[in-house]
Amino acid sequence: MSNNTYPTFTDVNTLGEFGLIDDLTKDKTTCQETTIKSIGDDAAVIKNTGEVTVVSTDMLVEGIHFDLMYTPLKHLGYKAVVVNLSDIFAMNAVPTQITVSIAISNKYSLEAIRELYDGIYTACKMYHVDLIGGDTTSSPKGMIISVTAIGQARQDDIVYRNGAKKGNILCVTGDLGASYLGLQMLEREKQVYLAHPGVQPELENSQYLIERQLKPEAQAGAIEYFRKMKFKPTAMIDISDGLASELIHICRQSGTGAFIEEGKVPIHPDSERTALEFNLDPITCALHGGEDYELLFTIDEKDLESIRFMPEVFIIGEMTDPSEGITLHTTGGNIHPITAQGWNHFKEG
Repeated sequence: MSNNTYPTFTDVNTLGEFGLIDDLTKDKTTCQETTIKSIGDDAAVIKNTGEVTVVSTDMLVEGIHFDLMYTPLKHLGYKAVVVNLSDIFAMNAVPTQITVSIAISNKYSLEAIRELYDGIYTACKMYHVDLIGGDTTSSPKGMIISVTAIGQARQDDIVYRNGAKKGNILCVTGDLGASYLGLQMLEREKQVYLAHPGVQPELENSQYLIERQLKPEAQAGAIEYFRKMKFKPTAMIDISDGLASELIHICRQSGTGAFIEEGKVPIHPDSERTALEFNLDPITCALHGGEDYELLFTIDEKDLESIRFMPEVFIIGEMTDPSEGITLHTTGGNIHPITAQGWNHFKEG
């Protein structure tokens, strides 16, 4: 007799919307003093403590932003939260609460949705935020997840994209291109599996890249460091669409140019190896890959000493006069203009 056990499949429709909400939110507590009323009423209530409130929303659509052939639902829930918290950190604010709304088709069981929410709650615990509300509804096909993140900061601490000045130093919090290359690995193995269903995926040597794609982390430590050292960047943005695209955002909004030194852009050894395996240029992956969720920020030269001992920070370039454009200084001594080639959700097919 086989000892194989199969996962239980409970039709979500047997619970109804309120039953599903009750199931997913039972035994959940809050950790933020500002959360006065969480799930269970017409709206959540958040105490304002004299600081400003920062709000950001992201939507993830199955088939566009994620593929469940290689994305575990728990990882998806975790990532859905993290990508929103990253936007709050990019404002130099601290996230405190989130709301989560999902639309699901009838192919998803209660057990599957519990897995998704397990990842959501794991992220909440990791980053000390409260899930305080949201909505659930049906979808004719697939899954849609919408997360809104709420944060707090003193108004003087907020960092915008438009504060960079000529002569400011350009910094990034970690290595780039790994998430994009992790996605390439997953897509390749998916195609192999579809062609040969019995073949096991070869991902043993790509764990770092896979984790950067499926389970990214937001840069809470950087914001804590800024607070500890009592300084703030002049401009900041999180790297969701690629280094090149985000730098262009800062330059356009700040009215500056910039240059990046190719040899100073941090690229993980696994990223270099995998890029070459795919016949890709590692620096191109770092510039245009996206979904690294590192922070790209500028600092005044007088604050250089303040980041000298900042963990995992890299100085990659400098802000310049707008007439000098936005350029890459290659290791070979050439200068190339930087253009945005990152992910475009509305490409014409």
